[in-house]
Amino acid sequence: MNDTTRETPRLHANRQTVSLSFETSLIQSCMRLEAPDELVLDYTRSMMGFLLLGPAPRSVLMIGLGGGSMLKYLHRHVPEADLTAVEINPGVIELRDEFHIPHDGERLRIVCDDGAQFVAQPPQAYDLILVDGFTGEGLPEALCSKRFYAHCRKALTPQGLLVANVQADTDATRQILKRLDQAFDGGLITIESTEGGNEIAFAGAHTTLSQALAGFEACWSGLPTVHQDTLAACSTRVQGALIKMRRPPPR
Repeated sequence: MNDTTRETPRLHANRQTVSLSFETSLIQSCMRLEAPDELVLDYTRSMMGFLLLGPAPRSVLMIGLGGGSMLKYLHRHVPEADLTAVEINPGVIELRDEFHIPHDGERLRIVCDDGAQFVAQPPQAYDLILVDGFTGEGLPEALCSKRFYAHCRKALTPQGLLVANVQADTDATRQILKRLDQAFDGGLITIESTEGGNEIAFAGAHTTLSQALAGFEACWSGLPTVHQDTLAACSTRVQGALIKMRRPPPR
């Protein structure tokens, strides 16, 4: 464990919303009281873009819990998925009731652990790994290192995807994306959040992303209405990123 475990999460509430932050005023998570399972922030809706890239996952690992927005969305709207969320800060987990996060059960569990250490020795392979582990100081090095991304790839099923939230348009971001590109042999696309400040990376086997482009329209048409509503604002960004994806060199 490290200093991240000692950061005190701050709860902000009004009549409409409950939100979470750390030492800065930057909002980490936000929930509408009238619709606790709805994804309020664009970056969380953008991270759900993996639904445009293949079949719904059956095994999901989330590194970073926050207010549990994506966990709640998946628990309600992707009922076939088994969900494990790893959160290093026990103070964040203690707020789960404030954010209406379901109790642990047969298909959902929250583990208090270091996400980088957890993925280095995972108990199983996952169809999807979501990384959203920001602290008050930004993205920890442990969750964006070459070793971490190598471990993530090994922890994925052959057609699995890694979706990572990183800070947009900084020198550090460019280095992070270079590491991801190397770890996944060029199987990488990125989109930016419309709210600014966040870039979302999707990484997996190059063939998986190529197939996603070929079947994009059919995948979109087959999505349940709730997913279409959630992804309406980012679907064209995901499709555009697939079109621009770098092709692997011929063998």
